[in-house]
Amino acid sequence: MTSLQEEIEDGRSIVKADALSMSIGELVNLYKSRELVIRPEYQRLFRWPLEKKSRLIESILLGIPLPSIFVMQRHDGIWEVIDGLQRISTILEFMGELVDEATGEPVPASSLTATKYLQSLAGMTFESDEAPTLTPGQRIGLKRSKIDVKILLPESDDKAKYELFDRLNSGGETASDQEVRNVQLLMADRSFFQWLTELRDNEDFKDCTLVTSRQGEQQYDLELVCRFLALLGSSDDELKGMLDVDSYLTERMLASATDPSYDRSSVADIFSGTFALLNDALGAECFRRYDPPKERFVGGLLVSAFEAVTTGVASNLGAWRANTARKAELRKKVVELWDLAAFRAQSRGGVRGTTRIAAIVPAARAHFRP
Repeated sequence: MTSLQEEIEDGRSIVKADALSMSIGELVNLYKSRELVIRPEYQRLFRWPLEKKSRLIESILLGIPLPSIFVMQRHDGIWEVIDGLQRISTILEFMGELVDEATGEPVPASSLTATKYLQSLAGMTFESDEAPTLTPGQRIGLKRSKIDVKILLPESDDKAKYELFDRLNSGGETASDQEVRNVQLLMADRSFFQWLTELRDNEDFKDCTLVTSRQGEQQYDLELVCRFLALLGSSDDELKGMLDVDSYLTERMLASATDPSYDRSSVADIFSGTFALLNDALGAECFRRYDPPKERFVGGLLVSAFEAVTTGVASNLGAWRANTARKAELRKKVVELWDLAAFRAQSRGGVRGTTRIAAIVPAARAHFRP
């Protein structure tokens, strides 16, 4: 049995890192020369409101130390930002240096709003002929301000960068669990992430889930795709051993992304077939609560219904495809799901996600046998 000290030493050996203190001007120059890069997909996390951007610039002007940014150094020496995207992007945007990585077009330089200590920042720009602007001395002071940069070196264990990004961002206010998961998947295999987005764009899936614009901004539709795929490939024992739903989804997706034997084509066929059947039978009613007195489905999408219905149908897809009366029968099965005591007990509020999933997924697989 290994000791705590041995475990600490083994854990430290997987991460090789360095640290530097750099001026904002130096970081901007690295960005302009493409030695500091932000992947296009990462920019989707850049959602700070104007007030928060202004507070960051206020902090720099007042000399308040900023949190470190974390970069991953590739084997070619290029740095990729893995944490600190909001801060770097805000500074670059204010200085008129930010580029839309997806299009290559410059992002218009921003102006600020008044802050707690600097009311005169209202309408202020970094440098402009048409708007209030920082003085030359203030611009120089901003560019000379320092930021600590933590560098994850190439010789680190491959999984270290996923773990680092997760530790830095989990529970943060700027990124949802799925947004964090997206970046981890991009690090693991860009083509796998693109494959997930193709599944997300399936018309039957969109018709069944009706994800709102706000949910879409936080990548909730991609979370539903990941939830479907993770539960589809899990045994009952694996579900019982789940300790945390979001961590489980991430682990399953990273395992699939890095597994050369994972058959994306077959899985995509199950995904599209499942939602084609559900859309034909129920459309947007698929994952809503059934109200017996009203004899209809009510409310919005319930994640417990999504988990039960999709895994139940997908696990029995061949039989449903062969069922000539599947449209009426499938609708009946979904209605009857709400009569199952096991499902009602686990789908109510207050039940832990791990407890719910371990109970309803096996029950749903049995319930949806034609």
